[in-house]
Amino acid sequence: MNRKILFVLLISVSGLLYAQQLTRIAVVDLNKAYMAFFADSRAVREFEERSARVQNDIDRMTREIQALRSQYADAVLYNNQTEALRLENLIYRQTEYLRDYHQIRTQELETQKRNLMQSGTFLDQVYSEIRFIAETEGYSMIMNLNENDVIIWYSPTIDITDKLISNLRTKARN
Repeated sequence: MNRKILFVLLISVSGLLYAQQLTRIAVVDLNKAYMAFFADSRAVREFEERSARVQNDIDRMTREIQALRSQYADAVLYNNQTEALRLENLIYRQTEYLRDYHQIRTQELETQKRNLMQSGTFLDQVYSEIRFIAETEGYSMIMNLNENDVIIWYSPTIDITDKLISNLRTKARN
């Protein structure tokens, strides 16, 4: 009788274990993979140069506004209201221009980056390699860190970006 109970219990436990499959999820940073894999390409170099030029312009305009604020403080200190008013207006206009410039250039750079990343060969290679990693390592789902606002937190142990980059580089050499 005890053997029958033990046998039924063993069958029940093994059935539960079989029915409860473990879902594995991974994340990947496609921007990082793209920049690492195509770092030597002309298109990426042009993007990085343009990005650096935009940042230099923003830094220069920020320094100019800071210098104007210093001049404004001096004008207020010496009670030169005409100069203070002129500088205040100039600071306002340049700050608005900087805000608009930053917004427009950031959108342009994001569009350029998205277009680079959506090139057919890159996406084909990446999706093929992600599929390979998912199938060989048993992942049920792999999510892009950059395009998914749903991810609030993740453990670095599930980030397969470096593995993806390594696999892409290995296959590119072959």
